[in-house]
Amino acid sequence: MSARTTRVIAVANQKGGVGKTTTVVNLAAALSLMQKTVLVIDLDPQANATSGLGLPRRSGYSLYPVLTGAADVADIIQATPYEGINIIPAELDLAGAEIEIARQENHLAVVRNALDRVLTAGVFDYVLMDCPPSLGILMTSSLAAADGIIVTMQCEYYAMEGLSVITSLIDQLRANGVNPGLQLEGILMTMFDGRTRLSADVVAEVRTHFGERVYDTVIPRNVRVSEAPSFGQPVVFYDPASRGAEAYRAFAEEFAHRTPAGRSAVHGHPN
Repeated sequence: MSARTTRVIAVANQKGGVGKTTTVVNLAAALSLMQKTVLVIDLDPQANATSGLGLPRRSGYSLYPVLTGAADVADIIQATPYEGINIIPAELDLAGAEIEIARQENHLAVVRNALDRVLTAGVFDYVLMDCPPSLGILMTSSLAAADGIIVTMQCEYYAMEGLSVITSLIDQLRANGVNPGLQLEGILMTMFDGRTRLSADVVAEVRTHFGERVYDTVIPRNVRVSEAPSFGQPVVFYDPASRGAEAYRAFAEEFAHRTPAGRSAVHGHPN
């Protein structure tokens, strides 16, 4: 069987609490139900994607030793309880990774170089990176390694400010040659509250500014979505009939249609 082309997607926003990690674990879960193989990379020292997929924190199991050359990426990838989903976990040591990375020549290439073996093997349809909520080196180097970025954005007024920062960063990475093929895959509106006029107004404003780059699917505020992480489960598995699970399955279908596995990927970035 020939190796497949792996699409590397960063899920990012420099703001915290916008549904980024929830989107990573539930997109992975919904894609696995579509018979896709997914590698989740937890790049947030809080390790919420790791625990959200049912794994405990384990010392030494994160991308940190790979970034510093102390381990091979193949030795860090862990199975999850869910078929079709593997993970490179996170732990608190990632908080110090930026200091180590900053000392390296061409530090923006470190995540890309760490993933080379994974991409060459062609085992996964998708790599989903849960980026830390900051604009530091770890997030920037993750975007340098990605084919595309999904920006999660909560349906609140000040969210537009953060969105402009992310789009400016994408433009910079393209323009300076670090990642000329980086694409804004789409903007996912999260935490939509149908009881408020504000949520609808924010969605309308974002669609006015970004048009088709905003996903049709909107993720609602939902109790089950909030409960699921405490049980180490994506809501897609925790309560498949919930509104949150239905929304994430719809999003996965839309995402896969826009970003099909096997599409020509952009991994030949210049160093």
